Formats: sequence, C-alpha cells, structure tokens
Amino acid sequence: MLMLRGYVHSEILADHRVRPPAPTDQVPREILDGGPVIDTRGGREATLRVPERRLVLTFDDGPDPEWTPKVLDVLDKHDAHAVFFVTGTMASRHPGLVRRMVDEGHEVGLHTFNHPDLAYQSASRIDWELSQNQLALAGAAGIRTSLFRPPYSSFADAMDNNSYPVARHIGDRGYLTVVNDADSEDWKRPGVDEIVRRATPQDGEGAVVLMHDSGGDRSQTVAALDRLLPELREKGYEFGNLTEALDAPSAHTRVSGVELWKGKAWVFLVGASAQITDALVVALAVVGVLVLTRFGLMLLLSAAHARRVRRRDFHWGAPVTEPVSVLVPAYNEAKCIEATVRSLMAGDHPIEVLVIDDGSSDGTARIVEGLRLPNVRVVRQLNAGKPAALNRGLANARHDIVVMMDGDTVFEESTVRELVQPFGDPRVGAVAGNAKVGNRDSLIGAWQHIEYVMGFNLDRRMYDVLRCMPTIPGAVGAFRRSAVERVGGMSDDTLAEDTDITMALHRDGWRVVYAERARAWTEAPESVQQLWSQRYRWSYGTMQAIWKHRRAFVESGPSGRFGRVGLPLVSLFMVLAPLLAPLIDVFLLYGLVFGPTQKTIAAWLGVLAVQAFCAAYAFRLDRERMTHLISLPLQQLLYRQLMYVVLLQSWITALTGGRLRWQKLRRTGVLSARA
Repeated sequence: MLMLRGYVHSEILADHRVRPPAPTDQVPREILDGGPVIDTRGGREATLRVPERRLVLTFDDGPDPEWTPKVLDVLDKHDAHAVFFVTGTMASRHPGLVRRMVDEGHEVGLHTFNHPDLAYQSASRIDWELSQNQLALAGAAGIRTSLFRPPYSSFADAMDNNSYPVARHIGDRGYLTVVNDADSEDWKRPGVDEIVRRATPQDGEGAVVLMHDSGGDRSQTVAALDRLLPELREKGYEFGNLTEALDAPSAHTRVSGVELWKGKAWVFLVGASAQITDALVVALAVVGVLVLTRFGLMLLLSAAHARRVRRRDFHWGAPVTEPVSVLVPAYNEAKCIEATVRSLMAGDHPIEVLVIDDGSSDGTARIVEGLRLPNVRVVRQLNAGKPAALNRGLANARHDIVVMMDGDTVFEESTVRELVQPFGDPRVGAVAGNAKVGNRDSLIGAWQHIEYVMGFNLDRRMYDVLRCMPTIPGAVGAFRRSAVERVGGMSDDTLAEDTDITMALHRDGWRVVYAERARAWTEAPESVQQLWSQRYRWSYGTMQAIWKHRRAFVESGPSGRFGRVGLPLVSLFMVLAPLLAPLIDVFLLYGLVFGPTQKTIAAWLGVLAVQAFCAAYAFRLDRERMTHLISLPLQQLLYRQLMYVVLLQSWITALTGGRLRWQKLRRTGVLSARA
C-alpha cells in the first residue's frame, strides 16, 4: 500500500526532467503557424482554431482538493464551461472532483499519469501514461476522453523536433493534442490584474486559455477567473467546452464492462492505500511517542533509582543474614550444572541448594550427587516442566526466603547476599537480580548483552520506581516462600511462569524490587533458531500473563493499582510498541529508496542517537565497557527485525488460540570458566 501511495503521489517512477528547446526544422510549417488544437490522427497534419468570441478555458494539473472546487464554483456562478486536463495521480486520489466536472458539463482531458516530459519517454512509456490516465478517468467518472495536453507544453509554434514526434504518436492513438494560444502564466502568481490581462484575447479573437487549478496557491487564479468571465461576457464572449467551440462530437465516451470495473477497482485501491497510509502514519506517530516516552521514563526513573539505592545511608531494613534456600530446576543441564552449583557454594551467604532434576536423560542429577557438596540436595521428579519443578523445590525448601535460578546460570560470590537484602523490608515479596549475558563475545551474544543491559535492567529500574515490575528473571530472582504459597505457587497456566508469579504478587499487595548488585551470568542462545525459540516463548508467555491478570484493571486495592498502572505500561512498552516499531524501518526503507533520502537518513540517525545515548547511560549505570555498543547500529538493523517477527508470530499464536509447548535450549557450558 505504501508503494501504491508513492506511485500516485509521483514519488515512484516519476521523471521530473524537462528537455530544453530544440530545432524545429522537422515540424511542418502548418503546425507551427496553426492553431492550438493539433490533429495528427490517421496521418493528418492539421490544426484547428477556436472561432471568434469563443473562449475555451483550460485548467491543468488537477484536480486539487482545495482549488478545483473553487474554480468549479466560479464557473458555475457564471454559467461557463471549461476543459480540465487532469493527471492520473490527482484523478485517482480525488475521483469525486472528476465526477463533479463531468456532471456539471465540463470536458476532461488527459495530462499523463504523473506529469513527465514525454519527449524523454519511450513509446511504451507514453502509452502506459495514457492508459493509466484513462484508467483513472474510468474509475472516477466512467468515461474515456479523446483530448490530450502534453506536460510542459506551450503554443503551437513551440513544437520542436523533440515534442512533435510525441504529438504524432498521440494522434496515432486517436487523441487530439491541445496546446494553447493564451497563457495566463498564473503559476508565477503575477497578480490578478496580470492574469486577467494575459488571458484576455485581442480584438475579439477566439482562444484556448491556459490556467492551473493545482500545483500550489491558486487564489489569484480563482480571483482572476471571477473577474475575467463577466468582463468578457460583456464583450460578447461565450465560454464552452472545446468540442462545443469546434462544433465537434463530445470528447467523452462512456466505458462499461471490464474496463469500467478495472477503473473502479483502481480508484478503490488508491483510496484504500491513502487510508491505510494515513493509519500507518498515525501508528508511526504513536510508536514514536511510546518509544520516546519509554526512553524518557527510563532515563529519568533509572537515574532516580540509582541515586536512591546508592546513597550511603540507604538500607532496606535490618540486614538479612539467615540462611536461604536456592532452587535450581534442571532439565538436561549436564554441561552447565556443575559450574552453577560450585558458584553457589563459593558464595558468602549461608544457603541450602536444591537441584530439582526434571526427568533429565543426560545424567544431570548424577553429576550433582557426584560432587558430594555439603548443603546440596537433589530432588528427582518425572519430567513435568519448570513450574512443577519449582513447586517441588518450594515444598522441600527449609527456609522462608527462596532464591530461584536457572541451571545454566553462574552467580558471583556476593549475588545471594545482595539479592536477599531487600527482604529486610517486610513489604517486599520478591526481588529481581541483575542478569548478565556471559557469552557476549559473538555478535549475537553482544546484541543480547546490549538488550539485557539497556532493555531489561534499565527497564527494571524504571518499573521498580513505578512499583509495577512485571517480571522477576528466571535466571536470578528471590521470593518469600510464604508470599508465593499465598498466591498459589508457581503456575503452569502460561509459558512465562516468572512473569505470571510476579504479577500475582503485585496483585496480592507485595512489593517487587530490583537489586542491581545481585549479578548473575547466564548463557544466552548462540544461534538464531535458539534465540527465536526463547523469545517466542517469552513474548507469547507475557501475552498470556497479561491476559490472565486482566481483571486487575477493574479491581480495587493493590491489584487495581497494578492493573491500572502496571498492566497498561507493560502492554504498551512490551507488546504494542514493539509490534508497531517495524513501521520505523518500513518508512526508513521507503524513504531511502524513494526519498527524501537525506531527511530519512537524518531522522534514522536521530533515533539511533537517542538509543545510543540511552544504551551508553545504561552501560554506565551497570559499569559495563562501552566497546560492545559498536554493534548497536547493526543490532538496530538486523536483530530488531528478528524480534519483530517473533512478536508478530506470538500475536498470531495468541489470536488463533494456538498452544506453544515448552522448548529446551541447547547449552554449551561456556560459563564453566566463570565458576
């Protein structure tokens, strides 16, 4: 639809070149010395003149939605007819004005589809311009016409060796070529008096007068027309169509059948493209506001969060020193599980570790048992999924504070201690840690690293301040066991059990906060296929969680607050904005190909600069090296597109009622070296 819109706005396939004057030695003298109506049909080389006291007013380049109705009103006011040489682009976009011209007795002629200088065009391109122009007339008013005016034409004596062959070709196709013998030059806006003077014939001569009802401000043309008509009528002039003045049959013939319906279909598609494009522009504006609003909120609120938690006197409450239970659900994590468990045992906070083996077939449980580490237990179950494994862990945990992590994640020495300190505040029910991409050396890893630091962690700071954090990351999160049990435990209603439980805790009145110093290193997908599977599950699971907790929007109390603040923000920033964001790239591609190229590139670089600033700020907050941001432009061009398609597929799955199964990512054990 954008391509069609660009076509009918002369942004695609348009040719704005204009040939300079050429010699006239190949143009017959009877043409150069003749009248403004050139007849080369059937091999003829003749011209016609308008009789005395007859004035044929012609208007080029329309119809224009602002000026053509005013011209028509003036003609109707003075009971005058005219000839409108319309372009296919304008007739396609404003068919109602073409119908009005015909209904009010005016004649319509062709002025090509998108106004190229035909002296530059091939015979096939000229035929195409004519046929497309006729198609627009058929769809707009159900007619064909035999009148044609070449773009950039002037008087008959201006025909030259370049333009006259075009007139002969036009004649071979059955058209009369109409130029003029009185040029108002209204396009120069010389003033009403000058337009009237130029349009007035001398000594009662007949004339074809050239004016314009489009292409700019035509207020002078309208005013001059309103003055010219009564003045010339007093001098005995009549204002009729060209064929009326020449006492010839009407230039119009009615179309029917396939030709008519092709025209109507064309006009319908052009109208639909205009409406769809307008809707896309509105959507682009919406996504622009959402993106800039999100960036602004992230910058302001993440800065406020960092200032608050980094104050020397900041504390959550009394230090949390009691032991905690760490739950590690594991399914076929043989390559990673040892590094995960050993990193926990190297921590500086007292813990018990429960590895819940969810029916692994690769010996995950045996590896953990073979380590023979103190305070490490293995709980086996048949394969039932991550939520069931976490619930089994909760049932076997000995402590009220429970840390949950993935089997491919490595903690730092202080991670558990930093993660549980917010529970010094009795209002806190869950804590999100700072998940880091460990395998960031590859390009796809670097892109995910940028996403984690800028998108996830900066978002968590913002949501923490707004008290509506939507997700505790599965890689590093902590919960009050009593709070989790009060909301029914970990649910398998969605594929994003971490988002589901977080929203349930919000609705139950618990605070969910972010602990920036609780760093955990996770193994991100290393192939496009694995990344697709993971993000598809995340995005679809998030949609499921939003739908599951939709009643919060109308409830009262803490649930209502989350429903009217958290759910709209999550829906806007995590679902709607990413879904509409591809419009930025669509318009970028359109602008690069069809222009204005420089403005398009400048706009894209501006958006990229805003993103780069936010990313750099996020990296600074997380004390990350800036070198990985070198790949940010490429991330915006390639990685984002993949995320768009994933989200679109999630929408399709949600709307069609599809059911996505749990998908296990293949691990490489690359984080073992960090343990």
